[in-house]
Amino acid sequence: MATGDIRAFGTGGPAGRRPVPSLEAPSPRYGEKAIRGLLALCALLSVLTTTAIVVSLLLPTLDFLAEVPIGEFLFGTTWAPTFTPADFGVLPILVGTLSTSLWGMLVAVPIGLASAIFLSEYASPRTRKVIKPVLEVLAGIPTVAIGIFGLIFLSPLIEPILPFMVKVPPFSAGIAGIAIGLMIVPIIASISDDSMRSVPQGLREAAYGLGATRMKVATRVVFPAAISGIIASLVLAGSRAVGETMIVLLVAGASPNLTFDPGSSVQTMTAFIGTTATGDISTGTITYDTIFAVGALLFAITLVLNLFAIRMVRKYREVYE
Repeated sequence: MATGDIRAFGTGGPAGRRPVPSLEAPSPRYGEKAIRGLLALCALLSVLTTTAIVVSLLLPTLDFLAEVPIGEFLFGTTWAPTFTPADFGVLPILVGTLSTSLWGMLVAVPIGLASAIFLSEYASPRTRKVIKPVLEVLAGIPTVAIGIFGLIFLSPLIEPILPFMVKVPPFSAGIAGIAIGLMIVPIIASISDDSMRSVPQGLREAAYGLGATRMKVATRVVFPAAISGIIASLVLAGSRAVGETMIVLLVAGASPNLTFDPGSSVQTMTAFIGTTATGDISTGTITYDTIFAVGALLFAITLVLNLFAIRMVRKYREVYE
C-alpha cells in the first residue's frame, strides 16, 4: 500500500480528514422563536389583566375613601351601607369572611392531609388510580351545587348529629364552613400528595432501613421533606375559601354580625358584593363605590396570603439532587 493510501485512512490524509465542526452560529429556529414569543405574550397578558383589575378597583375605591374616612371603614363595627343613615364599618363582614374560612380550613386541613398521606404512602397503584381522579372531580363541582347541598342536606343534619350544640339556624357560619371545607379538600389533598410523592425514594428506604414504621416514615420523614408544597396547598386553599361566593351566599346568611360563633348567621365580603352588585344601583353613588372598596380589601387580603405563601415556600423548600 502506498504512503498516500495509508494517509487516506488516517486523520491527516485528504480522504480521511474528518470535518471540523463549524464555529458559525446555527441557523435560526423560527418555530422556537414563535413559541417563545407566544409564551411572552401570555405572561404579558397576565400582567395586563392584573393591572386592569387593580385600576378598576382603585379608582372607585379612592372616590369612596374621599367620602368615608379609612379609619371608619376599616375599624367600624356597624355595616349598613344601603340604609339611611348609612354605616360603613367593614369589620362585621370581614369577620364573617374570616369565620367561614376558619371553619372551612378546620374541616379541610385534617381530611386533606390525611388523604394525601394515604395516597402517597399507603395506597396501592390500583387504589390510587381510582381514588385520586374521584377526589379531584370534587374540585370541579360547581360551588352553587355545593351550596345547595349545604343548605338542603347539611343544615338539617347538623343538629341530630351534635345534640350538645345550641340549635343551629338554617343559615350559619358553621354550615357554610363545612361546605367550604368540602370544596377545598381536593386542593389540599392533590397538591400535598404531589409534593410528598416528589420526595426521593432513598429517604424512605433509609428510614425503613433504620427500623422505622410506615407511619413514622410518612409523618417524620416524608411530611417534613414536603413541607414547602404542603404549606403552599394550605395557603392556596385558604385563599380559595376567602374568595368563595356562592356557598356563603346560599348558606351563611345575610346578617353582618361581628362574631366567630359557628351557629350565627353572618355576611361575608363576597356575599355582600354578590347581593349588592346588581343593575338597581346607580353608577357613581356611594353604595356603588362601596362594592369596589370591599373588593379592593378582598384583593389586598388575597395578595397578602399569596405573598405569605411565596415566603414560606422559599423558606422551607428542600432541594434534592
